[in-house]
Amino acid sequence: MAKIIIAVGVLAVLLVLTSAYIVQEQEQVIITQFGKPVSRPISTPGLKFKTPLIQKVHRFEKRFLEWDGDPNQLPTRDKRFIWVNTYARWRITDPLLFFQRLHNERGAQTRLDDILDGETRNAIAKYDLVQLVRTSNRAAVLTESQASDESALTQIEEGRNDIRLEILANARARTTDLGLEILDIEFKRINYVDEVQKKVYERMIAERQRVADRFRSEGQGEAFRIRGEKDRELLRISSEAYRQAQEIKGAADARATAIYASAYNRSADSRTFYEFLKTMQAYTTTLDSTSTLVLSTDADFYRYLKSGSGK
Repeated sequence: MAKIIIAVGVLAVLLVLTSAYIVQEQEQVIITQFGKPVSRPISTPGLKFKTPLIQKVHRFEKRFLEWDGDPNQLPTRDKRFIWVNTYARWRITDPLLFFQRLHNERGAQTRLDDILDGETRNAIAKYDLVQLVRTSNRAAVLTESQASDESALTQIEEGRNDIRLEILANARARTTDLGLEILDIEFKRINYVDEVQKKVYERMIAERQRVADRFRSEGQGEAFRIRGEKDRELLRISSEAYRQAQEIKGAADARATAIYASAYNRSADSRTFYEFLKTMQAYTTTLDSTSTLVLSTDADFYRYLKSGSGK
């Protein structure tokens, strides 16, 4: 009898354990019996019960879920091949419909791959590359070398955000019967394919080199201008200094001549001394150890030499 009671007790415990389940705050639950739903979705948290053994609990997230797409090589309307990488956020809005159509999150991810990748491909093919990389017609910050490039100022009607919203609207329209809602989609990255990227980098390098050469040329021209102004200023200063020196020298010579004249006019002895002094100065500037001077014996220049020799 005791064994029967124990067996019944164990069986009761097992029945309770297999019939009771807990719904977490972040979960919503569907109960199925033999693979078919038998109740409305349960989203209130707490302890719940089901028929043991024949009913099964399917749990679904109430929180936002992530879809991360793979990078795809896509052509734009102007035949530019680019890598486009997108990601999205979605949530389960109708667990019962979601279970009936997709069964679980893995099935939903596969379906979203088809929908979001397809809508992204369709949208990219409808627009030019410039529309995909720009969001508005705000004034662009251009270098001087780009200022004359009209293509750098191309006006756009739809930008990247408009394209993103178009993809989102089209994708939402295709998921209304799946029990889920796509909350948002964003471009993670847009880039050229390797072949085009290399050419773009080469073009950017060439453009920067062109700008550098122009700046270098302008710098050299400015350096030549500064050197020219410096040389002109040095020449002006030297000329001005030479002029002042000559004026001072001329004034000194005039003063000396006036003094000599004044001394010469005072007396005969003064004149004789003046003549002697000027002759001696002439000797020192005219004669040296290698000079040969031919003079007549009655020349005035020879007079003091002759008197100095006693003849």
